[in-house]
Amino acid sequence: MPIQVRRRPRPFARLTAAPLWAALACAAGLPAHAAELTVEQLAQRLKAIEQRLGTAAPADAGGEGLADLDQRLRIIERKLELQAEDSAAKAASTPTVALSASKGLSIKSPPPGDVEVKFKALLQADGRFFVGDSQAPQNDTFLWRRIQPSIEGSWGSLVGFRILPEFAGDSATINDAYLDLKFDPRATLRVGKFKSPVGLERLQSSGSTGLIELGLASELTPNRDLGLQLQGEFAGSTVSYALGVFNGAVDGRDSPTANPDNEFEYAGRIFLEPWKNAGGALQGLGFGLGASAGDRAGSGNNVLPRYRTPGQSQFFNYRSTVLADGASKRWSPQLYFYRNAFGLLGEYVSSSQEVRVGAAREELDHRAWQLTAGLVLTGEDAGYRGVARPNQPFTVGSAGWGAFELVARYGRLEIDDAAFPRFADPNAVAAAARSWGLGLNWYLTANLKLVANYTQTAFDGGAANGRDREDEKAFFTRAQLAF
Repeated sequence: MPIQVRRRPRPFARLTAAPLWAALACAAGLPAHAAELTVEQLAQRLKAIEQRLGTAAPADAGGEGLADLDQRLRIIERKLELQAEDSAAKAASTPTVALSASKGLSIKSPPPGDVEVKFKALLQADGRFFVGDSQAPQNDTFLWRRIQPSIEGSWGSLVGFRILPEFAGDSATINDAYLDLKFDPRATLRVGKFKSPVGLERLQSSGSTGLIELGLASELTPNRDLGLQLQGEFAGSTVSYALGVFNGAVDGRDSPTANPDNEFEYAGRIFLEPWKNAGGALQGLGFGLGASAGDRAGSGNNVLPRYRTPGQSQFFNYRSTVLADGASKRWSPQLYFYRNAFGLLGEYVSSSQEVRVGAAREELDHRAWQLTAGLVLTGEDAGYRGVARPNQPFTVGSAGWGAFELVARYGRLEIDDAAFPRFADPNAVAAAARSWGLGLNWYLTANLKLVANYTQTAFDGGAANGRDREDEKAFFTRAQLAF
């Protein structure tokens, strides 16, 4: 029998039929005309909902009035509230785990989410092949250039960290291991082992450089060092700086695990991108100056540098009797410019060191420069961090081929003339090197990159009887996976 709104008053008269019908209709997902249903039909719908929620209907269900249905509905509502509260409590206490192709594996603490740990990796498998190296043959070889899993993240709003081991080569080492005390975006204190702030190409990620190996100018800049550094950015991120004190790393190398000579080195960098947020043609222009100064004393590879070609062949070193004995200074004006598919990076480096053999002393100033230009042939944006993501990733059986980038570099390194013959042997080491290289980078996906490089390096001197060392001609390949 259809429900009539006008009924004899009952003790539960505070509940009218229309609100109950609306509530039951909403709970059961019924259309608006559910108000025409009978009490028996609504009771059947309510029983079905109770079964789905795992709530048992009363044993004497049947022939119930609106008050009975109202009570059962209240039980359902309360159970739904408890379930919602339980779900919210679990969400508030459960870490967020995410895995993505571009960002690796991350684990974030429950809200406010100020503890986060990220697991990433960089793998580089190289092939090296030398052409026409009759005078000083190099071995053609395949090798693991880098095997670098990393752990990084934040521990609260104040502390950031990074640990980057290296498993390629004959022994495992730690490349990066530092803590960031993030007092403010304008003032972060970094403590541990990390890249020195002097060189522009050196500061690029190993997976983002234009060519497989670094250029000649980077041979005069330090790599990773142990110390502490104040860094930050301001003016809308258009100005960045770094200033630190370090154990001191020789040109082109990491510092040893402990200070080798009881002297410290001071290094810094300021970099400007005035039009970074302007959106015009100069938006991708950045320029700055890196420098270091300190004293260095002693002999050996931890104190005095050796210089290598882009093909990784050593072409200069000091005589074994030479001592570093005094001031060591570097300075490096640098810039980059990225506009759509075009990119350009350049730097000049001067590195001087006071040296001594017996009573003879000299301040030697070695200098180098390089320019690297790139063009993304498939139209993606070039950048200091490489091509971030192909517009059409490579997929077997489809039209996507990824992104292709053509890169060219030219550089020159000159040894101070005063180094010869007292401090270096002109019949064994070169007085200058000039190198050019071409590279093709194929970004199949955001994570996978295949690279082919050809480099050729010519020398002034470096062979017996004042002759020039044989040109180095090298063809390198690389398969890189990064996430």
